[in-house]
Amino acid sequence: MKIGIYGQFYHKNSEQYIQIILDSLRKKEHEVLIEEDFMDIINHNDGVDTTSHFKTFTQLDSSYDFFFSIGGDGTILKSITYVQDLDIPIVGINTGRLGFLATIQKEDIAKSINQILQGEYSISERSLLQLTSEPHNPELSNLNFALNEVAINRKNTTSMIKVDTEVDDKYLTSYWSDGLILSTPTGSTGYSLSCGGPVIEPSSKSLVITPIAPHNLSARPLVLPDSSKITLQVSGREKSYLVSLDSRIATFTNNTRLTVQKAPFTIKLVQLLEDSFIKTLRKKLLWGEDKRNLKQ
Repeated sequence: MKIGIYGQFYHKNSEQYIQIILDSLRKKEHEVLIEEDFMDIINHNDGVDTTSHFKTFTQLDSSYDFFFSIGGDGTILKSITYVQDLDIPIVGINTGRLGFLATIQKEDIAKSINQILQGEYSISERSLLQLTSEPHNPELSNLNFALNEVAINRKNTTSMIKVDTEVDDKYLTSYWSDGLILSTPTGSTGYSLSCGGPVIEPSSKSLVITPIAPHNLSARPLVLPDSSKITLQVSGREKSYLVSLDSRIATFTNNTRLTVQKAPFTIKLVQLLEDSFIKTLRKKLLWGEDKRNLKQ
């Protein structure tokens, strides 16, 4: 079995969890490759035994069986830029706080890895959004997709922007706001939620448009089928604005026409059999907790 390992940086005590992961995989004699920059981070920090030689990679191919993402939800968002459309299942190992995507907890790493290697897991398939622009923006390159959201934001101004919005080539409205979020069900628990958007179960075939601090107070989040084509055109006092695809940011000029649609591929997240989105949601949002029993 061939396994890729990726991380962005160290959380507190990350080295002990990385060591457990490497030891667990080494015992099973699987082929393990570590992303090149992450290997540099490991080598520059104490606490991880690097006496065993591990190969490194800078790009993936379809020969990988799993891709281990070590960190939090942000690390998984970066992981999809490696996996892209290769259909490699991502194992999210959470070494930070409780996340919605990286659901394997650091206290259970060895047990969880053993379950996964024995095939005791399910796959949660996640849709993505794809952004195209007219005229084309070279900043997009081939990484024009997002697992969480595509977000339009004002740039270099405190003034609002206007986002003319069409759905399936039919005019919807013009949002006067600080920006606009187009979110997948996966991203509904992120930026969109903080701006008043709804929580959407990940397998739902939908997307949501959520305005950011809208001036027109009648503007509310709108849930649409994920077959919809959303077309946007921005205007405002400044000549340019920002578009973010998860954590990647590009600058666009006001004459640009943006089109957001469901991407032609999905991302596969490995989920332990005892876990579920509902369980994670309950833990993350403290649903069902008696606040009187929480320490002040």
